[in-house]
Amino acid sequence: MISATGITVSFGKKPLFEGVSIKFKPGCRYGLIGANGSGKSTFMKVLAGLLQPTNGVVAIDKDVRVGYLKQDHYEFEEETVLNTVLRGNPELWEIMQERDAIYAKEEMTDEDGIRISEIEDRFADLGGYEAESIAGELLEGLAIPTNTHARPLNFLTGGFKLRVLLAQVLFLKPEVLLLDEPTNHLDIKTIHWLEELLTNYNGVVIVISHDRHFINSVSTHIADLDYNTIRIYPGNYDEYMTAAEQSREQLVNENKRAKEKVAELQEFVSRFSANASKSKQATSRAKQIEKIKADMVEVKPSSRVSPYIRFKAKRVLGKDVFEAKSITKSYDEKTVIKDFSIMISKGEKVGIVGTNGVGKTTLLKLLLKHINPDKGEVKWGDSVEASYFPQDQREAIEPHADTLIEWLLRNSNGYEVQEIRAILGRMLFPQDMANKSSSVLSGGEKSRLIIGKMILAGDNVIALDEPTNHLDLETIESLNLALSYFEGTILLVSHDREFISSLCNRIIEVTPEGINDFKGTYEEFLEREGADFYKRLTGGPVLT
Repeated sequence: MISATGITVSFGKKPLFEGVSIKFKPGCRYGLIGANGSGKSTFMKVLAGLLQPTNGVVAIDKDVRVGYLKQDHYEFEEETVLNTVLRGNPELWEIMQERDAIYAKEEMTDEDGIRISEIEDRFADLGGYEAESIAGELLEGLAIPTNTHARPLNFLTGGFKLRVLLAQVLFLKPEVLLLDEPTNHLDIKTIHWLEELLTNYNGVVIVISHDRHFINSVSTHIADLDYNTIRIYPGNYDEYMTAAEQSREQLVNENKRAKEKVAELQEFVSRFSANASKSKQATSRAKQIEKIKADMVEVKPSSRVSPYIRFKAKRVLGKDVFEAKSITKSYDEKTVIKDFSIMISKGEKVGIVGTNGVGKTTLLKLLLKHINPDKGEVKWGDSVEASYFPQDQREAIEPHADTLIEWLLRNSNGYEVQEIRAILGRMLFPQDMANKSSSVLSGGEKSRLIIGKMILAGDNVIALDEPTNHLDLETIESLNLALSYFEGTILLVSHDREFISSLCNRIIEVTPEGINDFKGTYEEFLEREGADFYKRLTGGPVLT
């Protein structure tokens, strides 16, 4: 259905991957994994036809439709929700625009009349008369209410925006589905819906995701991008981890035995090569050495490396950190946070959970004083200094094209260039990237750059809004470890159950009816709330 033959992509002298040949089979779901910057999104763009490889070709069977969910979720910000979905079929969308333009004319020419006749035939063939109805049904199925369909996409919060983009991809009814980080910004309910959709999908699915549970649930195969190539393993992520480790260990052992054999043969050749009676034997063993060396498979260094993340506060945090008194916040006459009060103390690691759009980010920004409440007030302890990791990276990394060094120098007071370079190294940016524009970074690289800034800040409060979006598993584990060692206070918005479970000792659940404050771990919270929590979690979403 879709295959890649001899695909090589190089930027400058360094290839991301080379000579990749894969055939993706119908009915199979491939989890495409690899370290940040290894080229996963680039390979996806090659498959989608949006990027020409340096070498090689992608072959797609005739009449096969390819749907592609990009990692960039902000492309259609000014477009209406309904039109964003209709754009999922580019040919139909183009015809609709031309059709509307001709009908909008006060008078039609003869040429217009001929053209509109041609357009109407093709419009009907493409299902144009039912298109808006089908798009509307898709949106309703994804819990995007009808009264939002005519509003611009930027009206929606991140999770709902991604649902619209999923509807856009599904509107084409593709036989090949390419999904780049589809779980970013989604709540647990929608992730579960997506898991069910993909497991029942009949075509080819290729998905990039950092979410281990999601990859395990949907994948029938793992496509591992490492060592500048892609290898396919049958099974889900856990099965891949076992198989890959066994394969590498077997290769290392085989090479060890081969080197021992070479050493043994070499000793004989060295001793008897000058001995006339044994020269034939020495020559024979020398040939054996050449063959063994030729058959040995190189154990290449993995592209998977972990950044070194440690947060150390420069200032000791006092006992009282945040106090919110009867805070209320509304948008468009809809109250998101109502009459909420809380006291947060030193050492508390607070997980903020809830469905998309209920106000988790709003609550976090209120506590950080990034926005002001309509009523009530938020007080900080005298010693509080807070760092913020935003859900939308554009809030942190401005659109103008600073180099990485310039951006960190401008956002981190009192540091010399050499210290900035050291942090960039810890965040896995090689020296030749330090003077590149921050605008060309991938999502994972931008996240690591923001984390580097937070390390330099040395603040005693760390607030993170969906920090695992865009990160590879190695970086997620490093960030998780660093936060577990952090002695200050943490505020964490996340849909990643593993992340919250391993860190948080207090849970704030934001719901349309109000806010629940639970002092205990996430597991204890789930045990106490039981079925009531899952009923709330899978209830209808709320737009804010």
